[in-house]
Amino acid sequence: MIIENAKEVLKTEADSILSLIDKIDGSFEKLIKDICQSRGRVIITGIGKSGHIGRKIAATLSSTGTNALFLHPVEAVHGDLGMVSRDDVVIAISNSGETNELNQLLPVIQDVGCRLAGFTGNLSSTMAGFCDLVIDTGVKKEACPLNMAPTSSTTAQLAMGDAMAVALIHEKKFKKSDFMKSHPGGALGQRLSCKVGEFMFKASTIPYITTGCTMDMAVKEMDKFKLGAVIVLNKDQQLVGIITDGDIRHCVAVGTLEFGKIAVEKIMTGTPHCLNIDSFLYDALNLMEKYEITVLPIVNQNNKLEGILHLHDILGKGSFKFNGGSQ
Repeated sequence: MIIENAKEVLKTEADSILSLIDKIDGSFEKLIKDICQSRGRVIITGIGKSGHIGRKIAATLSSTGTNALFLHPVEAVHGDLGMVSRDDVVIAISNSGETNELNQLLPVIQDVGCRLAGFTGNLSSTMAGFCDLVIDTGVKKEACPLNMAPTSSTTAQLAMGDAMAVALIHEKKFKKSDFMKSHPGGALGQRLSCKVGEFMFKASTIPYITTGCTMDMAVKEMDKFKLGAVIVLNKDQQLVGIITDGDIRHCVAVGTLEFGKIAVEKIMTGTPHCLNIDSFLYDALNLMEKYEITVLPIVNQNNKLEGILHLHDILGKGSFKFNGGSQ
């Protein structure tokens, strides 16, 4: 019975999350827009289990580009209410909507003049009446067999908080480099704060050919270094193009005749994306993600080749995952 009981809990909670899909409406969209337009912070408040969920939502928002903090309702009426300004958006969380400590606080927050929203399972509750916007996080039943311990309801609150955080990531166009700035202690964050010059292959150890060469010569150079690309330079050793494995696969797929005899200029990508040695790795990663490329030439101010940067060297040769393609 232990395994069966555990499976039933997971099914009940999963059903509770899925039921939220039909509850995402104009109020949710308005809340996201209010947060984006706000000059203040998002302040989450709640007590008990809902308070724990509120702390986690605030932490998720803070780490993904939205300035947020948690305000305990009891501490608020003993001085912490001074944290709240009229420019903030306050989100109260209570499944029943009848939590005394919270409902004593909300009229005072109303007087501050800030936007007030609520996550609740009771749309006709006292708390809902105080709120400008109400987000329905109600569930049919708790996973607890007594239908008393907050289980499905807190799972639903947390899921709605995640939906809000991700919607804000999209609206604010939050990027990996922004995430790195708020996570400098992580392994990926530490790596991305380094300069390109520390990780690139130096010019003397990378595949390159000059204009006028044939694709036979380009393929041999690529095979020698096995970096998935070959750089094309002009007679002044300036960057003019790049040829990748993807370019070659495309030519083979379309049945290009006498492929090996074709001049590299006809196959290469001209004026490829590139950076300099003083660029940060998070700039390189953003560029690679945006254009779905895995190799970046590194040049100096005169557009002369100084090195080549491969995605694997940014992410640590498999330590991290990335969904980009090839250049």
